[in-house]
Amino acid sequence: QDKVAVVGAGVIGLSTAVCIAESIPSCAVTVLAEHFTPDTTSDVAAGILLPHPFPETPLHKQRCWFKDTFDHLLSICNSTDAAEAGVFLLSGWQVFQETPSTKDPYWSTVVLGFHMMTDAELQRFPKYKFGQSFTTIKCECSKYLLWLEKRLKNAGGQLHTEKITGFEQLTSSYDIIVNCSGLGSRDLADDQSLYPVRGQILRVHAPWLKHFIRDGNGHTYIFPGIHSVTLGGTRQKHNWEMSVDEADSSGIFERCCELEPSLKKSQVCSKLVGLRPTRNSLRLEREFFVHGNRQVPIIHNYGHGGGGISIHWGTALEATQLVKESINWRNPTSKL
Repeated sequence: QDKVAVVGAGVIGLSTAVCIAESIPSCAVTVLAEHFTPDTTSDVAAGILLPHPFPETPLHKQRCWFKDTFDHLLSICNSTDAAEAGVFLLSGWQVFQETPSTKDPYWSTVVLGFHMMTDAELQRFPKYKFGQSFTTIKCECSKYLLWLEKRLKNAGGQLHTEKITGFEQLTSSYDIIVNCSGLGSRDLADDQSLYPVRGQILRVHAPWLKHFIRDGNGHTYIFPGIHSVTLGGTRQKHNWEMSVDEADSSGIFERCCELEPSLKKSQVCSKLVGLRPTRNSLRLEREFFVHGNRQVPIIHNYGHGGGGISIHWGTALEATQLVKESINWRNPTSKL
């Protein structure tokens, strides 16, 4: 039996661990992390499926990751697990003050019912001259991560709370390491190309809102959820500050009220901060870590930025394929 350590218990780590455990039954999978839900970056995310571009990654690859994820979550939407997993369909609008160069982005054929907004639809947004209307999926991580943990345990996987400060901690006990440590990879994998993009959000009580609204610039968005509506946001590069900034909060609230005036009557329930683990292209590859006389494959799967939930299942599937190749490398007769 191949022992696999997955480092990190956000949406990337848990989904990758589930994929490995379910598709390679010969693996014993253990997730090791300092923080589990509700204390991960994923718990702060609004969880809307809307891809964020990776400038250095081919578009066909980004589309494949997004479609794999959309299809996976859509099948949950259509099942009896939807409520427990916190996954549901959400319709709404993305609006632009200037017409974007690409009117129908690569993901427009993956989401449901994509169309350019009509003049009548745009009337609600007088400052905006162009918009896209579509139905996508929202994935509430507070529920989804618990559901993934349960699914992992059902597949024989284990969860351990442990801070990993170096891969050498794992090489004597595990045959393969999968690094899904997000921003932790700055130190763990010595990746200085990784940096935080600080996001602050408000959660408000506004149960009358049923459609999402997002400004195409990414700085203002309104995403209705199961128990609250997420208002955002900020995109502050290289900012490590985890405490709530009241100036950011009032700016977010004012901008969102401009898009949706009814929010003025909403009650703020909570204010949260998360640091998106960002690099020019997410890192999804295998290398070998040599420690003493052992050579251990490490599969890196991190750097998803603000788009982790949008592509998590697609990258988990690709990481699982790299694990299969690593098992074949270790045991040439295994033929996975």
